[in-house]
Amino acid sequence: MAEPLLSVTDLRAGYGPTQILQGISLSVRAGERLALIGRNGVGKTTLLNTIMGLTTQHGGQVTWQGAPIGSLAPHRRAALGLGLVPQTRDIFKSLSVEENLLAGMRGDASLDEAYALFPRLKERRRNGGGQLSGGEQQMLAVARTLMGRPRLLMLDEPLEGLAPVICEMLMGVFERLAAEGSTTVILVEQHADMALGFADRGVILEAGRLVHEAPAAELRRDAAVLERYLGVGLA
Repeated sequence: MAEPLLSVTDLRAGYGPTQILQGISLSVRAGERLALIGRNGVGKTTLLNTIMGLTTQHGGQVTWQGAPIGSLAPHRRAALGLGLVPQTRDIFKSLSVEENLLAGMRGDASLDEAYALFPRLKERRRNGGGQLSGGEQQMLAVARTLMGRPRLLMLDEPLEGLAPVICEMLMGVFERLAAEGSTTVILVEQHADMALGFADRGVILEAGRLVHEAPAAELRRDAAVLERYLGVGLA
């Protein structure tokens, strides 16, 4: 079996002295689509942030293609091929759309690729980030991360607060990227039905621990597990 693209082993991490992740072990294969679900406050965002190097790691290991990266700064991890679209988006509101995209660009990436995925951004390319709607800001956050040519794209609540038509469009982009085979995706999303419909595999976090893992289609049908850990069943 091929070596995982990313692995975390007995990962314990948080913010300063506060430990949120309580010994998570998980691996992701190249080309896989992983849905990471659970109630609010269980550690999903902290896990993504720890993989990206944005938290205090108290123990365990993060490996990328078999090599430990726990000591690397976030920009070094980005250079290796890790990309995170944070829940807060973190676009540069004082810069134009085009300047935001250029700030994230690496290698042979081009603005035309971003505009092909998100035509609306081309229309708004001279507008400041702060002039964009919430949906447009999310498009920009995703496109800017893609300009870094990530092999692993981590998406933290990318659909939060967005209109259904924008959610559908964004999920279409994620489907397209994953189908092309060059991008591995970890999706954190409160819309469990949508996340599991997209993913190959689903994992559930509870109180900083991984408590359930299954093929996404199987988990989507498991009303008892979803009710226990998310408080909802899926139709």
